[in-house]
Amino acid sequence: MGQKVNPIALRLGIHHEFKSVGFYPRKSYAKNVLKDIQIRDALLNKLKHAGIGDIIIERSQNHIKLTIYVTKPGIVIGRGGAGLEILKKDIVNLLKDKVIDKDKSGEFKIELKVEPIKEPNLNARIVASNIADQLIRRMPHRRVMKQTIEKVMSSGAKGVRVVLSGRIAGAEIARVERNQAGKLSLSTIREDIDFASYPALTKSGYIGVKVWINR
Repeated sequence: MGQKVNPIALRLGIHHEFKSVGFYPRKSYAKNVLKDIQIRDALLNKLKHAGIGDIIIERSQNHIKLTIYVTKPGIVIGRGGAGLEILKKDIVNLLKDKVIDKDKSGEFKIELKVEPIKEPNLNARIVASNIADQLIRRMPHRRVMKQTIEKVMSSGAKGVRVVLSGRIAGAEIARVERNQAGKLSLSTIREDIDFASYPALTKSGYIGVKVWINR
C-alpha cells in the first residue's frame, strides 16, 4: 500500500487552512470555485520567477482579497506599485465581471496583498519548483536531491523526503527514485507536514517531483 492521503488535506484545520474562504452563494458556488482555480493558476504562471509559495483567496459579497506569499516581493510589487496594478487588470479580465477600482464605492472590489516568505527552504512548493528548474537545466538528479535535502534540514526541518518519477536522466525506461532524511511521520496528524508536487518538462518528457517537509 502506498501513501494515498494528501498530507495537507489530512491536516486541514490543524496545521493548514483552506486556500479559499469567505462568502460563496449556493447558486454560483461552482462558478466561483472555478474562477478561484483560474486565478490561482494564472498567478502561479505569471509570478513563477518571484518564487511564489502560496495564494489565499478571501471572498465577501462585493470584495475579493488575494494574499500572495512570495520569496521576492519586489518583483511582484514593481516600481511604485506598477506590478500590482498590472496583476489587478489581469484578474479583472479573468473574472469578466463588473469589477472596478477599490477607490470607487458601492461595487465589486479587488485587493492584492503581497507577503514575504521568511524561510523558503521550509516551503514544499518552492523547494519542488527549485528541483524542477535544476532538472530542466540537466543537472545531475542525485546531486540535486542531496543538496536540496541538506538545505532543508539546515533550515530547521525535522525531516524531508524527495521523490522523482519519470524518465530520469533521459533513461528509456521510467523509474522512481527517492531520498529522505530525518523523521517524517505522515500518519501522525500532530506533525506539521507540508507537501507539494511539481512537473519538470525535460527533453525526455515530464519528470514528476514530490516533496514532503516535516516543519
